[in-house]
Amino acid sequence: MTEPARPTIAAAVIIEEGRLLLVRRRVKEGQLSWQFPAGEVEPGETDEEAAVREANEETTLTVRATHSLGSRVHPNTGRTMAYVACDRISGTAEVGDPEELAEVAWCDRATLTDYVPYPFFGPVQEYLDATLV
Repeated sequence: MTEPARPTIAAAVIIEEGRLLLVRRRVKEGQLSWQFPAGEVEPGETDEEAAVREANEETTLTVRATHSLGSRVHPNTGRTMAYVACDRISGTAEVGDPEELAEVAWCDRATLTDYVPYPFFGPVQEYLDATLV
């Protein structure tokens, strides 16, 4: 018997004024500590809708999905990940779920590797290279 497929994780890739928003989870997922606001896609939800919802739940920001950056099975977690580029519509980034998150941070190109020292998924890295300062 095979186990049922686990839901896709939708990640919101939010860049504003050349900086990327990351969240730090209270409990690391493998090597992952700092990561994109993300969570499971719920039944009936698109990847884009889940990324927008998770960004709001985790950071209190209201964001708009602009386009998909692709999907893959994450090499560290084994979960299917969908990456969604999002623009901030309103709000100030702060910890919206203190049970799950410890802090949020806006990173520029120079400080990003301090938070995430391993490579990003290729299409996400290309997007970051084109938009971070």
